[in-house]
Amino acid sequence: MDRTPLLDFDLEGLAAWCESLGEKRFRAVQLFRWLHQRGESDFERMSDLAKSLRAKLVDHAEVRSLPVVSEQRASDGTIKWLFDVGAGDAVETVFIPEDDRGTLCISSQAGCAVGCRFCSTGHQGFSRNLGTGEIVAQLRFAEHRLRAEGARADASGRVVSNVVMMGMGEPLQNIHALLPALRVMLDDHGYGLSRRRLTVSTSGVVPMIDRLRDEVPVALAVSLHAANDALRSELVPLNRKHPLADLMAACKRYLERAPRDFVTFEYCMLDGVNDGEREADELLALVGARGPAGEVPCKINLIPFNPFPASGLERSPNARVQAFAERLIAGGLVTTVRKTRGDDIDAACGQLAGEVQDRTRVATRLRPIALPLRHRSSGEALPR
Repeated sequence: MDRTPLLDFDLEGLAAWCESLGEKRFRAVQLFRWLHQRGESDFERMSDLAKSLRAKLVDHAEVRSLPVVSEQRASDGTIKWLFDVGAGDAVETVFIPEDDRGTLCISSQAGCAVGCRFCSTGHQGFSRNLGTGEIVAQLRFAEHRLRAEGARADASGRVVSNVVMMGMGEPLQNIHALLPALRVMLDDHGYGLSRRRLTVSTSGVVPMIDRLRDEVPVALAVSLHAANDALRSELVPLNRKHPLADLMAACKRYLERAPRDFVTFEYCMLDGVNDGEREADELLALVGARGPAGEVPCKINLIPFNPFPASGLERSPNARVQAFAERLIAGGLVTTVRKTRGDDIDAACGQLAGEVQDRTRVATRLRPIALPLRHRSSGEALPR
């Protein structure tokens, strides 16, 4: 008999399923708490459920945890888990402890079909979307594993206080599984996260930004990386379908319902590619009052590039990153430089790779960046 995987349900879905078994809604709330708040998988241990319901669960349901392939711990306390999702695929999840928070970076796909040039995941290609239960299982495992180890919890008893959908994959290309997973994370009977502390990062899937706004508005981060269409299309191929003018307009619409009054724009600093004064000025113009969508309230997060051999790219020198940041700040943008965490275990931004059975033959499609690198002081093209 095929059993129903309960982690695939948000609370409304679980209530409907329980009703199909002849059970009342409050039983679904009890079950939901056991699954998520207590992390229980054994139905016989769910002591406040009626014996008749426990018998039905044994016959008809299951709790599918993700097998852990490996665990690595960095010198700065960052932890990376590799989870087996079957058929030769494995995804990575990263926990980043800080003094005032514990942030979990969750994957939404096995691989990624967007193919951003600076991202190790994109160079692996794409196998499949994760299901809702596979997304939620990453948080469920981390919360209860860390709690059992005695990790520091916040005032509400959570070890994981922040979740960022910034792991492997483009979350908004898997929105059917993402939305119920977000509801589980936000539900007070589940993990009770604040909408401000749950962030979806996208490379710019414009129609799905609108859908996220309408259905589960949480904090939004956009992988920008360039402020003109020609360069961004080279770095983020999705830009050819959803160019910057459309993306900025979608961000403005999103802010109408967002829990924060700004969008975070992520900008990976690439040596000689997007890190000069001209590019900084283009970014100021893009989000300013005279930009294509008018002023877009935002914060800029500059990300030091984490090189990997297949990219053909290098990290911008620290001095150039600081100069770029100072130019943005002088222009009125709130700007931070992300601190690199977990790079000694390849857990930093852009380094997540996992194991992917690529169905997109990405290795045969990658080509060098077409735009010439420019010498920072003269503006002349560098020889390749």
